Amino acid sequence: MTEIKPDHCMDASGLYCPEPVMMLHNKVRDIAIGEVLEVIATDPSTERDIPKFCAFLGHELIGMREHADCFYYLIRKGEG
Repeated sequence: MTEIKPDHCMDASGLYCPEPVMMLHNKVRDIAIGEVLEVIATDPSTERDIPKFCAFLGHELIGMREHADCFYYLIRKGEG
């Protein structure tokens, strides 16, 4: 995930389901198609919810990793 430089960052640390995905939905609306958003979260349910969000709405989940009790996601906005 370090090769891709995100255009935007959204920190959802300390928030629990459904707040991280709700924030993500709003943030994705504000960025341009093709831009990359990094999401930082602490809720383990995001490991399930964010990939489903991307698949359902046509965004590309470029990568995801866990480090020090945080989950990091890189998402490229699709045309959906």
